[in-house]
Amino acid sequence: MFEKILIANRGEIALRVQRACRELGIKTVAVHSEADRDAKYVKLADESVCIGPAPSAKSYLNIPTVISAAEVTDAQAIHPGYGFLSENADFAERVEQSGFVFIGPRAETIRLMGDKVSAKDAMKKAGVPCVPGSDGALTDDPAEIIKTAKRVGYPVIIKAAGGGGGRGMRVVHTEAALLNAVNMTKAEAQSAFGNPMVYMEKFLENPRHIEIQILADQHGNAVFLGDRDCSMQRRHQKIIEEAPSPLLPARLRDKIGERCAEACRKIGYRGAGTFEFLYENGEFYFIEMNTRLQVEHTVTEMITGIDLVQQQIFVAAGEKLPFRQRDIVLNGHAIECRINAEDPYTFVPSPGFINRFHMPGGPGVRMDTHVYGGYTVPPHYDSMIGKLITHGATREQAIARMRVALSEMYVEGIKTNTPLHADLMADLAFQQGGTSIHYLEQKLGISSK
Repeated sequence: MFEKILIANRGEIALRVQRACRELGIKTVAVHSEADRDAKYVKLADESVCIGPAPSAKSYLNIPTVISAAEVTDAQAIHPGYGFLSENADFAERVEQSGFVFIGPRAETIRLMGDKVSAKDAMKKAGVPCVPGSDGALTDDPAEIIKTAKRVGYPVIIKAAGGGGGRGMRVVHTEAALLNAVNMTKAEAQSAFGNPMVYMEKFLENPRHIEIQILADQHGNAVFLGDRDCSMQRRHQKIIEEAPSPLLPARLRDKIGERCAEACRKIGYRGAGTFEFLYENGEFYFIEMNTRLQVEHTVTEMITGIDLVQQQIFVAAGEKLPFRQRDIVLNGHAIECRINAEDPYTFVPSPGFINRFHMPGGPGVRMDTHVYGGYTVPPHYDSMIGKLITHGATREQAIARMRVALSEMYVEGIKTNTPLHADLMADLAFQQGGTSIHYLEQKLGISSK
């Protein structure tokens, strides 16, 4: 087992990884920008290294500086968390070449699944159902693009092959708007991801967003840990996640879950990962795989009792998974609300000084956050300041506990989106379960673009 791990991230996920390490008796190194010098996880780490100024490009995304920090502190492994460098194949490769262990998949696997076109090809070969669409990237031939759209059927969605995080997507309803949409998406893809390739998929009208959590070791073992429903979202950004998905038959979940586990065995996957699907009319359609820990890993932990971060560490250290598929038992229901420093309805970021902060508690309540009274939320990064999770024997109990927890949480000095979460917990459609990915935008009267 590793003696020291460098955590190449910030915020609540840096603290989450640190807690997993401390429980295992592993020393931690926190890297931080100048803006995060006073962060809780920096103070709690065994060692800390400032890796640059506030802008991410000069600190958290600076690969040579992160690796240098591991060298000067004699760390043995690097955990990337999520976001930043977590799905950067070049980073994973440089980490291994520098003599450290990357706590995540191999670089070649990240490349395979990071390109949405090659990922779909790999999943088709593994028997995982995919959304109908173009066979690979779209060509530059206008006639061929129009022909493909006719075959797929309108509306279609144009997606960046190297995209992620809800960016690089454009829905097209008519042939007249098609070519311009393709060209605009290509330009955006080149600018945002350095890869102009785009592909086309059928745009599903009222799908749900369902994902399958997997764990795999380097000895050929792979299991799936149930499913999550992440349909409550705006502009492809998740707001609420829950596990298991409401109104999804267990037999369908188990069927698609086993296909995902088998796909991991076929591609030699290592570590934690998530298969994301659109689900409509009883059918699953693969959209992408995230080769890292998910923000919403917490709800899976709550219903399985399995610490996903510690399992990532064990697998990276070369150990076999300590359980088989028959050992995975789902218990109750869990819901996560992403707490963001933003206006609850305009979504305008609200960084600044937190005068007072009170975390909720009680049975079945978990709060993953790095903020505290006296902390300043910097304007340079993602607006998420924490995750509020509740667990209950039933979905109804989990919702009730979330309502109480939201009413107890108090943040003074900045705006947060807790009023929106409180509204959604009281929303009849959400309480009934099974809302589509477009529900929140329709409820708020906003565009998905």
